[in-house]
Amino acid sequence: MHHVRTQRIFSLIAGLWVGSFITIGFLVVPVLFSSLGDRQVAGMVAASLFKVTAYSGVFICSILMVMANYLVRQEIARYRSSRWLLLGMLACAIAAAFILIPWMNSLRDQALYLGLSVRESTYADLFNRLHGASSTVFMIQTLLGLALVWRATKNAD
Repeated sequence: MHHVRTQRIFSLIAGLWVGSFITIGFLVVPVLFSSLGDRQVAGMVAASLFKVTAYSGVFICSILMVMANYLVRQEIARYRSSRWLLLGMLACAIAAAFILIPWMNSLRDQALYLGLSVRESTYADLFNRLHGASSTVFMIQTLLGLALVWRATKNAD
């Protein structure tokens, strides 16, 4: 019966994690941009939030992957597909944490060094493309996360 407790903990962690990054991405960040008068400050705060979200995503996803592997070894087959969802989410978190966010922060810092916002700098086009890629990665991670929580809370077959 230890695996039943593990399944419940898996569902709890997955639900809290996915709910937290959906809240940050679709509620907190839009409120930042609509309520703060300075878009540059809002962008810097949002970047910090997404950085924490990405790093915690790598950590939490790794924990959930270990738990899913344990449950598969306990012959609970429905966690096989959850591992694929987690692998996709881990790839998204790694791409955000170690590629996209640092690159965007570097461009922002270079523009600030020149006394400009990144949107006023020569880096604006590249920053916009990276922002688009980052948004796409976040949407993919969100959809995978919703599928993960849906599967995790499904009654046993």
